[in-house]
Amino acid sequence: MMNINEIKEILPHRAPFLQVDRVLELVEGEYIVAVRGISNNEPVFEGHFPDNPILPGVLIIEAMAQTAGLLAFKTVGQTASSNKVYVVASVDKTKFRRPVLPGEQLVMRATIKSRKRTIWKFHAVATVDGQEVAVSDITCAERDL
Repeated sequence: MMNINEIKEILPHRAPFLQVDRVLELVEGEYIVAVRGISNNEPVFEGHFPDNPILPGVLIIEAMAQTAGLLAFKTVGQTASSNKVYVVASVDKTKFRRPVLPGEQLVMRATIKSRKRTIWKFHAVATVDGQEVAVSDITCAERDL
């Protein structure tokens, strides 16, 4: 549904911090499903952990938050050039079920729970091969750049 170039038109993030590679499904105002391929060549694996690389939980949360941000941007018709960003305001009820390893594909699904003015609440789930690896309720706030 959206490739990396289309994502970069919407999200202000860039490598090495852009955490979404492709959008598979998107229903504005409802939900989004996106993916991120986890490459063995990522610099984070040099230190986390050298002989047993796993994707840090904070990057899984960031991937889910960027996925939610894409949904928010698309729902209100904004792009990266709109001089707006969605920043994480809170992360609640977060659980990590298993590590995410190099070579795996992280699939993120974010659903809008509520929206009040510039505050958005999402429920996000990350899976690998259909198995839940993380879940979180993420609150984002729209801010001017």
